[in-house]
Amino acid sequence: MSKTPTPNVRDNIRATAPKLIELTEEVIYGDMWEREELSKRDRSLITLAALIAMGRERQLIGHLNRAVDNGLTHDEIIETITHLAFYSGFPTAITAATIAKEVFADRSDPI
Repeated sequence: MSKTPTPNVRDNIRATAPKLIELTEEVIYGDMWEREELSKRDRSLITLAALIAMGRERQLIGHLNRAVDNGLTHDEIIETITHLAFYSGFPTAITAATIAKEVFADRSDPI
């Protein structure tokens, strides 16, 4: 059974903040994510670490999906979260693990 796709976060605010979305799509995803110096997998790992450490829960959902799409395994993501517990704190790690569990379940590949 397929789930209805979640609306893209960018599409939800495009009319409200069009320049922000333009910069996001052109600079972040159109340039930074396409640079060859780091793989998309590595960029996903770095982005997850930053979002977890900063407690950016809403953005974490989309980037967890992107990370799996970019080749990170569930085990690697959970290990990243566990590792970060000692650097960003247990509350950020517990929150990230809870979100990861939900994202993996929504993808029909639970941990």
